[in-house]
Amino acid sequence: MRNISIFITAFILFSFLYSCKSRKVENKKPNIIFILTDDQRWDALGYAGNKIIQTPNMDQLAQSGLYFKNAFVTTPICAASRASIFTGLYERTHNYTFGKNKLIADPYIYDSYPYLLKKAGYQTGFVGKFGVRVNDGMLDTMFHSNIVTRYPYFKEVQGKQVHLVDIHGDHAIDFIKSNKQEPFCLSLSFWSPHADDGSEEQYFWPQRCDSLYINDQIPVPETADPAFFESLPEYLKTTMNRKRWHWRYDTPEKYQEMVKGYYRMISGVDDVIGKIQNTLEEEGIAENTVIILMGDNGYFMGERGYAGKWLMHEQSLRVPLMIYDPRQPIMERSKTLEEMVLNVDVTPTILNLAGLAVPERYQGESLTAFYGETPQHWRTSIFCEHRWKNNALIPRTECFRDNDWKFIRYDDAPELMELYNYSNDINEVKNLAYEPEYRGKVEYYSHKCDSIIESLVSDRVENAK
Repeated sequence: MRNISIFITAFILFSFLYSCKSRKVENKKPNIIFILTDDQRWDALGYAGNKIIQTPNMDQLAQSGLYFKNAFVTTPICAASRASIFTGLYERTHNYTFGKNKLIADPYIYDSYPYLLKKAGYQTGFVGKFGVRVNDGMLDTMFHSNIVTRYPYFKEVQGKQVHLVDIHGDHAIDFIKSNKQEPFCLSLSFWSPHADDGSEEQYFWPQRCDSLYINDQIPVPETADPAFFESLPEYLKTTMNRKRWHWRYDTPEKYQEMVKGYYRMISGVDDVIGKIQNTLEEEGIAENTVIILMGDNGYFMGERGYAGKWLMHEQSLRVPLMIYDPRQPIMERSKTLEEMVLNVDVTPTILNLAGLAVPERYQGESLTAFYGETPQHWRTSIFCEHRWKNNALIPRTECFRDNDWKFIRYDDAPELMELYNYSNDINEVKNLAYEPEYRGKVEYYSHKCDSIIESLVSDRVENAK
């Protein structure tokens, strides 16, 4: 009897202590790791249905969390997209991209998620590609620690050649271990799988990925047929998209080599994500750490006879996006969501996760709305744009997309328009813009674009006062 009494007392004490520990974890603000990849399109991911690429750690995050099947960037280029993520604003409002001097420090940076988290007591860290020009000292204002990296992909570390993706991972792990005692937000921004545009090889991966995909045959997209490119207007045949196509895809052999290199770089990132997750487990903080992963823009891989991004077609705009929050009840996770979401939604999401108020000027919506029941009133359309003025090499363009239609137009070629019935034409092959029966839709969507642009420009003027 005495042994049974001791056992019962110990069990009650253990249960009490475990309950206290659980309540402590629940009441503590979560750690947040925001992972951004460079040029990873939405289907360069096993969980998205790609049968060739190996991304087991990303797949597990998607499978165990919230996976957003239809995630888009508001501007498909790194500089503007990253500025939008930091500020929660469209390019037309924050007015930053390549060719601009700097992102306005006040008020945009002071409403950025890293600054607001730092102000609220979070330890904030940055590792990797920053990609936005800001005033001197602003990085220190936003982050307690920041390690900004640049090419080349291989650097000498203690006498050894180390790939940049592993350097990023080591710095991320150091930050986690150094800040595990208090809530932190780490922004981990990989350069991979961005091509090294100045190199003939283009793609560089860690040595451990050498053997991947050797025996695989990469399928060629239907719209890579030369006949499709020849059917395009002349204005779209001389862009940077075509120039880079010659760098990467202009022979069948080169196409196979380049896509496999791109996949190997993504698999290298996936390896590092696995190491970071192992570190969270070892340090005892995995159950209170939210991981968000997305790409900064999409990527043409031969479709339409193109390479690169910048334009308003799905390959350029769509990105992977997932949120793994281990604090959520299991029954509320493991969901694939069809709703259209944007990179500007990530900014209020991070603040919501930290329990902070979201600035009124933000132009996205928090994805924590998808915790529990799917929200009844979510957007059913999106507006996207590209504003970098770079002659005709990278056209300034914009689009409006809803569940059924996509409308595209070009600043410097106003006579050129595209209208696709997306519900029936997912490859955006048949342009209906010039067919008489769709004239009304062209006018309707053109007015939609005009109205949104007016609102975004108005917000910029108001914010700049």
